[in-house]
Amino acid sequence: MILRLKKANSTFFIIAAIGLLIAVFSSYFLPESFFIDAYIIILDKYNEIGLVGSYPFSMWFYKHTGLGSLSFPIVALIQYPILIYCLYKIGIPKNFHVVTLKNLLVYLAIILIAVFISVPSKEFITFIYITWIVLMYKNRKRKLKTVLLISFTLLFFFAYFFRQYFALVVLLAISMYLVSLINFKIKRVTTIVSAIIIVIGFSLSYGIVKGRFISEDSRHAFNERRIEKDSKNANSMIRPPLDPDTWYGESFGIVYGFFSVNLPFNGLKHFRSPQILAFIIWQTFLIIILFFRYKRSMKEGRNENYELWLFYMLFSYFVVQGVFEPDLGSAVRHKIGILPLIYYLLYYEDFRKKLS
Repeated sequence: MILRLKKANSTFFIIAAIGLLIAVFSSYFLPESFFIDAYIIILDKYNEIGLVGSYPFSMWFYKHTGLGSLSFPIVALIQYPILIYCLYKIGIPKNFHVVTLKNLLVYLAIILIAVFISVPSKEFITFIYITWIVLMYKNRKRKLKTVLLISFTLLFFFAYFFRQYFALVVLLAISMYLVSLINFKIKRVTTIVSAIIIVIGFSLSYGIVKGRFISEDSRHAFNERRIEKDSKNANSMIRPPLDPDTWYGESFGIVYGFFSVNLPFNGLKHFRSPQILAFIIWQTFLIIILFFRYKRSMKEGRNENYELWLFYMLFSYFVVQGVFEPDLGSAVRHKIGILPLIYYLLYYEDFRKKLS
């Protein structure tokens, strides 16, 4: 057992070391498109800095920590070890050294940390915040009801100051729990479908009040601006075949978006772009494994099932991604932002045994 743990730890740190090298030198070989957000944050051309909103808050964070004034390699040398330490605090599975599909996906995810969020990034802040919440569930020092109350409060707080859609994640997670109380045969499918239906209803209601549906006002509008600029980096855009300016177009677009960011078989048309194809394969296998882990967690019952509530939050996040994500690249980057949650749920049984 001790030998296995040493092998697992060694594997974790070897992959992390490879990731650190990639993180430090990424600005020298990755395309400029990978650093668009970083430049927006550190340059703050339009004086947007503030404490409310993901960009303004990130600008404030990087200015006041001094990270925004450092070169990208130095930022990577500081940020990447912090992110790896977050995963280390969650734990290292005892069989992490064994080459399995699940482990391979996590190996790649650790490398993707280096690619996407080792430079100034909104996801760096999200990653740390989500780690804090995951550790609270993992440690089980409080009753589940107390943990839920604290975590929901933290997520609403995060939604107000950083990303509004995290409030929707909480509401969808609660709705998934309520639907799970109904005696459906395939609860794991039903709960996810119910979350999608609720989001569609929310978007249609938003459209009645605002005159534009949510995905029309966010993803569609953003991608239209990219097309007008003839952006070379827009080849992986998520563009539903129906315009989201009707109730049925918006409804179809949300379903289309959910599958595009989680089971992106429609993205196979990018077979000539190896990096996009790799992201598609990673996302597809990841969601399938998580779906079966979700099934296993549901079989354990609802009583003090901390992990089940994390699954509700995770799949709620995936549903919300189907509304807002403009392209496959941002879908992967945002998944890496919540990697602590994904990482924990992939191995939750290992981490639970360590506590007992």
